[in-house]
Amino acid sequence: MDELYFEDDDAAMAAYEEAIRESMDGSYSGGATDDDDFEPDAFSRHKPKAQRTTRGKKAARRPRKTRAAGRVHSSSPAPVPKPQKDDGGEANTANASAIPTPDIGALRVASSVGSPSIDAASVATMDTDDNGDDISLLSALRRREQTICMRMEQLEKEIADLEKKCGVEDKSQAANIDMSEFLAPKWSVPIRANVMNFEWERLAQACQFDVILMDPPWQLASQAPTRGVAIAYQQLPDVCIESLPIQLLQTSGFIFIWVINNKYTKAFQLMKQWGYTYVDDITWVKQTVNRRMAKGHGYYLQHAKETCLVGKKGADPPTLQRSVASDIIFSERRGQSQKPEEMYEIIEQLVPGGNYLEIFGRKNNLRDYWVTIGNEL
Repeated sequence: MDELYFEDDDAAMAAYEEAIRESMDGSYSGGATDDDDFEPDAFSRHKPKAQRTTRGKKAARRPRKTRAAGRVHSSSPAPVPKPQKDDGGEANTANASAIPTPDIGALRVASSVGSPSIDAASVATMDTDDNGDDISLLSALRRREQTICMRMEQLEKEIADLEKKCGVEDKSQAANIDMSEFLAPKWSVPIRANVMNFEWERLAQACQFDVILMDPPWQLASQAPTRGVAIAYQQLPDVCIESLPIQLLQTSGFIFIWVINNKYTKAFQLMKQWGYTYVDDITWVKQTVNRRMAKGHGYYLQHAKETCLVGKKGADPPTLQRSVASDIIFSERRGQSQKPEEMYEIIEQLVPGGNYLEIFGRKNNLRDYWVTIGNEL
């Protein structure tokens, strides 16, 4: 509440007497009134009457000094001062009526950009209406939500048009495929099964493969295995991978094994165990959408590549084509653990028209003329 300041006590007393006269509608004459408890002259009886009258007239001509409006450090309108009470307990409404009351209806509550505003008068009506306050407020919020949703759709459309105009396209479409509605390629052979209890002997009797491609779910190191990376697949210990009867599926041909840094030694051991000889390797350099190197987590260094070891056993396949592809793949990084399409193209160029098998495959790995086995198909 704003405070009133006067130059001296005489001015304050004169203002007080003037307020009393205004409250009495001009009927006050300086003497007693009908109210026994109200004696306005009690504060000035010790002074001469002439002195009281003269000072009262001078004080009436002096303007009242109030606190400057610019000194009020508040963003809200200045509150109306409460009416002061005199000795008899009656409210002094003269000073209260002199202070202007802010127009509440002129105030408006600002909302976000593009959303409807809610005036303070409506909010006041909501507060006083016990039956419809919640409904009115809920309706206003719903209108605001609809406006925001429409604005978001408009912005998304503008962004898509701008990307199309600038030639920026999302090439990582495979990472956004809804696998629930995924349709396998027409000539692919997907087999959903657990590789640990799959009937490998029956498959070996039905077909011998020229090329086998594997992307084992290697079990990472026990100390900080993921280093902040969430693994979205189940890992297998080395002993489980060793138990796979790969040697039954191929009498001669190639095997391609994707390997991580701490499993090189184990991969070479598996090749020897299954009857293969290491002959080559393929390096995949990962890139971003902007064709820059995509660096990932590593224990000592940042990793920006993956390696696929190539092993061979027996005689060469009859359709073998030598020196037809490079051992370096520059390709964009896609979904987690998703390998580049160029790997399949290299294999099909190396051994065209062969029998191809992929183990630990997923839906995104399905390809025409390939047999794919995995528990995520």
